Amino acid sequence: MSLQLIINYPETFPDALGKTKEQFEQEAKWAMAVKLYELKQLSSGMAAALIGVDRVTFLLKLNDYEVPIIDLSEAELLSDLNNA
Repeated sequence: MSLQLIINYPETFPDALGKTKEQFEQEAKWAMAVKLYELKQLSSGMAAALIGVDRVTFLLKLNDYEVPIIDLSEAELLSDLNNA
């Protein structure tokens, strides 16, 4: 089963950003998915599914939002390297 989220916004928003209605709505979905991923609320696969793209496409687009693909602390990275 799939659920739907409806967000009301002023009709002037797309024009104010120089976007079409469709572009604005797609960008809003991307922003939400990227932020939830950044906050570690969604995995990259879940975030990609939210937008309707494959995981690789999602991960490659993270750079556009200045969100790192891998966000490990130095200690986490050293632990991963030691356990590899």
